[in-house]
Amino acid sequence: QVRLVESGGGLVQPGGSLRLSCAASGFTSAYGGIGWFRQAPGKEREGVSSISVRDGKMHYADSVKGRFTISRDIAKNTVYLQMNSLKPEATAVYYCAAATDATPLLHIANMRMRSYECWGQGAQVTVTS
Repeated sequence: QVRLVESGGGLVQPGGSLRLSCAASGFTSAYGGIGWFRQAPGKEREGVSSISVRDGKMHYADSVKGRFTISRDIAKNTVYLQMNSLKPEATAVYYCAAATDATPLLHIANMRMRSYECWGQGAQVTVTS
């Protein structure tokens, strides 16, 4: 089983940047994609970005396109989420999650939450002046 640990959350002013890290350990060869999700207070969890291991394609929610960038360091088994031009509405707990290598590419691309079987503990991001 894959174990995921997020880091890099914190407090930032509007317009600022943060980089989240998701370090994977365990049977990392068994996962087909990594996704970033967030849950703001009182709101449902939503997909933010994902990357497919099989084809390397990256996907973003419309709300973060052009400002967030997902990337991965294969040697370190780590996926990053670089978040720029942060807005107060980005305040949330951010989770990374792994989908198995049997997961359809479309589910990884669409950040279909039920397809992501292994979740990290979350990292708090607060954007406030």
